[in-house]
Amino acid sequence: MLKFFTYNWQIRDEWLEWCRQLTEEDLLKNRIGGVGSFLYTIFHIIDVEYSWIRAIQGKDDVMIEFNDNNSLERVKFLSETFRREISIFLETLPVEFGDELITVPWDEAKYTRNDILHHIIAHEIHHIGQLSVWAREMNLKPVSVNYIGRKL
Repeated sequence: MLKFFTYNWQIRDEWLEWCRQLTEEDLLKNRIGGVGSFLYTIFHIIDVEYSWIRAIQGKDDVMIEFNDNNSLERVKFLSETFRREISIFLETLPVEFGDELITVPWDEAKYTRNDILHHIIAHEIHHIGQLSVWAREMNLKPVSVNYIGRKL
């Protein structure tokens, strides 16, 4: 599981770097489909990942406001800060950890921790696809999402 998180984090870092070529206007422009802009989409990925991870740890959700983090540097800082915490958690997961059913504050349904971890991975991949579409609409080459060839 850690390899897929690492893969997503590498791709995210590459998108954050890719975004440096955009003007602030292009970075924040609401686009068709997805959750909004390039920057908000990356922020959303980070926020969702952190919320779900905290939930499966039994910790309270931390509300993170985009208006307080609406710059490339702030979003990059959030990503790196939360990643350190999440990475430590994932590296120490016991094998039997994943099958217990839990609930999260924003949903009444019960999920296994493993299902949540898989959801987090798929969620990021889904939104990264949206970034790729937007990049192509701007006639820019998107970040490569090839899994093979990455040092994971």
